[in-house]
Amino acid sequence: MSIDRNTLHAEMTAWRRDLHAHPEFGFEEQRTSSFVAAKLREFGFDEVAEGVGGTGVVATLKRGNSNRAIALRADMDALRINEQSDLPHRSRNPDIMHACGHDGHTTMLLGAAKILAEEGGFDGAVRFIFQPAEEWGKGALAMIADGLFERFPFDEIYGIHNMPGLGVGNFRTRPEAIMSAEDNFEITLTGIGGHAARPHWGNEVLVAACALVTNLQTIVSRRLDPADIGVVSVTELITDGTRNALPGLARILGDARSFRSEISEQIEKQMRVIAEGTAATYNVKADVVYTREFVPLMNDPALTEEALTVARDLYGASNVAIASKPMTGSEDFARFLAKVPGCFVFLGNGEHSPPLHNPTYDFNDGGLLHGANFHAGIARRRLPSS
Repeated sequence: MSIDRNTLHAEMTAWRRDLHAHPEFGFEEQRTSSFVAAKLREFGFDEVAEGVGGTGVVATLKRGNSNRAIALRADMDALRINEQSDLPHRSRNPDIMHACGHDGHTTMLLGAAKILAEEGGFDGAVRFIFQPAEEWGKGALAMIADGLFERFPFDEIYGIHNMPGLGVGNFRTRPEAIMSAEDNFEITLTGIGGHAARPHWGNEVLVAACALVTNLQTIVSRRLDPADIGVVSVTELITDGTRNALPGLARILGDARSFRSEISEQIEKQMRVIAEGTAATYNVKADVVYTREFVPLMNDPALTEEALTVARDLYGASNVAIASKPMTGSEDFARFLAKVPGCFVFLGNGEHSPPLHNPTYDFNDGGLLHGANFHAGIARRRLPSS
C-alpha cells in the first residue's frame, strides 16, 4: 500500500520546521535524537538504538530473507550561528541554528524510513544512521568507535547533502573524489611586547605575523604542483596587543584543503619551514600545531552509477548531472566511505537559496520528498525483492 505523498510532504514539513526551531550543537542533540527515535518507533521500527557515538541513533528495517544490508545516513547537528530571519520556525535557541540544512537531511531520512516501513519493496536490511557532530568532524568517528560496523554491519552506505544555487529537484554527484580533506592549523608567534612608541625596546610579533600570513600563500602557488588541488586559508589573526601596546604573542589560525595525503603532508611540511623561517627573520619564536580533521570523500564509481540511475528514474535525466570537478568543502561522511563503498550526493536547495553557514539560510521544504524518494529508491535498487 502506497503512502499518499502529499500527506507525507505535509508531515515532513512540520517535522523539519520543528527541528529547525530547536537546533542543537554536536554531541548535544538530545532533543533531536529523541524526536528521531520516537518517529521511528511510531513507524513500526522494532530495532532502534539510541546513544550510539554519544547522541547518534541507528535503526534497522528488515524485509525478506536476504542477508545483505545497506546504510542510509543523515546528520543532525547545528552550527553556532545566530539566525537572522523572521521565519515563524526560526531558531528558539540563541546563537545556534540549522545553517547547513541538517534539519532537512534528518527529515528526508525519516521520510524514507516511513515510506520503506509502510511500502516495503526491498529484500534485506536497511540501517538508518542519524549521526551527531558532523560539523566538527567528530561524529562519524565517535559512532565507529562505539562499534557501529560491528553492531550494525552493512555492505555499502549512501548520504545526501543539499546544495544552494542548484534548482530544487536537481541532482549532482561524481565518481571518486567529490569533497576534500580538511586540515586545521594554529601557529603561535612569541616575542616581547612593549610600548607602541618604543618598538626597539621589545620584540613585537605583529609585523612577523603579517609577513607570515602573506608567506603562507606561497605554499600553494610555489610549492605544490599546479596540477594538484590545494587551498591554504588563514581565517584568524589574534594578538595580545592593544591600541598603544605592541603584542608579544600572536596566533594565526586557518585550514588547508587537499584531495591526496601526499599533498596534505607537503602543505604541513612547507608550513613548518615557512613559519620557522619567518620567525627567525623577525627574531621571534614559532610553534605550529597541525591536525587532520576530515579525510577526502571518495565515491565508489560503480555505486555512483547506481545512484545516478536511481536519480534519473526519479527526477528525469535532464535534472541529473555528473559534477565536472570536486569541491573543496569537507564532509564527515568520508569516514564511513573509508570503511565501506558508497556514494554521497547533492540535491538542489533552490537557485536563490542563501549559502550554507549563512545566518539567513533555510532548508527548502520543496526538496524534502526528493530526498526521501531517493533514499527509498536506492534501498530498493540495491536490495531488490524477487
